[in-house]
Amino acid sequence: MSDKNRSQWTGRIGFILAAAGSAVGLGNIWKFPGRAFDGGGGAYILIYLACVLLIGIPVMLSELSVGRAGGADAVGSMKKLDRRFSWVGYLSFIIPFIIGCYYSHVGGWVLRYAVSYVTEPAAVYSQPLGYFYGLLGYDAASGETWFPLTAIIFAGLFIAACGLVIIRGVEGGIEKFNRIGMPALFVILIILFIRAVTLPGASEGLSYMLTCDWSKVTFGTFLSALGQSFYSLSLGMGIMLTYGSYVSKKENLAQNTIVVCTMDTLVALISGFIIIPSVFATLGADGVGKGAGFAFVSLAGVFEQMPLGQLFAVLFYVLLLFAALTSCVSIIEAVVAYIIEEIHMNRIRATILTCVSMFLIGCLYVCTQASYSIPGIWFDFANGISYPPFCDFMEYLTDRLLIPVCALGIAVFVGWVWKPSSAIAEVCREGNDFAWKRVYAFLIRYLVPAAIALILIFSFVTGTTLS
Repeated sequence: MSDKNRSQWTGRIGFILAAAGSAVGLGNIWKFPGRAFDGGGGAYILIYLACVLLIGIPVMLSELSVGRAGGADAVGSMKKLDRRFSWVGYLSFIIPFIIGCYYSHVGGWVLRYAVSYVTEPAAVYSQPLGYFYGLLGYDAASGETWFPLTAIIFAGLFIAACGLVIIRGVEGGIEKFNRIGMPALFVILIILFIRAVTLPGASEGLSYMLTCDWSKVTFGTFLSALGQSFYSLSLGMGIMLTYGSYVSKKENLAQNTIVVCTMDTLVALISGFIIIPSVFATLGADGVGKGAGFAFVSLAGVFEQMPLGQLFAVLFYVLLLFAALTSCVSIIEAVVAYIIEEIHMNRIRATILTCVSMFLIGCLYVCTQASYSIPGIWFDFANGISYPPFCDFMEYLTDRLLIPVCALGIAVFVGWVWKPSSAIAEVCREGNDFAWKRVYAFLIRYLVPAAIALILIFSFVTGTTLS
């Protein structure tokens, strides 16, 4: 496909909303608040902001400049600029495919809960853990297991919605969807924020988030903030490479990158100021958690005790749903772009192939959580929520290995092979201003590779993921 015939964002707003939609995901809303709580509230926030500023922005700008300079999917762009680094492009196809397999099913859980709080909130309130187990195909009381049909149906609906957006193309589908989805997300955020900070007893949680408790800050806190900022911005996944290829040469990449990172960071911060005060006001400080178990189980107690809790529960899960959809659309688009441009398949067939493949492989992710018949291999509900080897393997490959390696490849490529001067020249096209280009050159050459290497080393030494 020639550059002249490639799709492009219709303008600055369209690109910013699409890129921000990609960056804003479930991790912003259900992981960041718990991490901020564990990391000393305001202390963690300051560290997180520093990581976004010094690491996140340079990496995103690098990916966008490489994508726009290459003018193709991630593989095509890397081949065009330097074939020796085409492996980065292939990783940028593999990573989103793997992530899409399980992210689409988690998105299905979010969709199910949005419906559940409309149709049967009492069932969720009465036994929140049992309700979540039931979705995954397990009855804790009897020990009975079954095929998790409900979870799979909702995952199918979720990924079908993503596919319909992508089939309509870059301008007519992805951009239009984000023009609706992102403003709606911020409106819901503001409504939930106002409700959270006005709850009786919320001031204690608000005060905690605004106070720097440095006694809780350890070396692991810095790495947690680094990992959170890194993964939150959709870096090292090929998404920004792909989205950058749709950006007009007239657009100021430096300014747009800052706007996108700011929007993503605002979502994380506002989510923290929603979740922590709400939990403090209803469950107390001991109720704060993070991850899927917290979002689907613990928060039920918050909504049950909150005045008009059902309404705000629905709003919260619609918020999660928008975040999941905008992120999953970008994940799938990174794969579809490769199939269209490298395999020469049309968009409709490429989208159907990608979505169906992700959905079917993702069914294994759900089904391994629905059975515990083979101890040590399948999910063991008797010992609490933990992930079976298949799920561990998928998340291990992406979070602890492939994403950092891919991002390190981008940083090394831009910093030492393509050179910061080439990235700067791409940013400065059409006379665009880039006032902090010298700072950028230093960061992408030295600080960014060192930080990513630290993530890799820490992940392997401790055996834990930072995402």
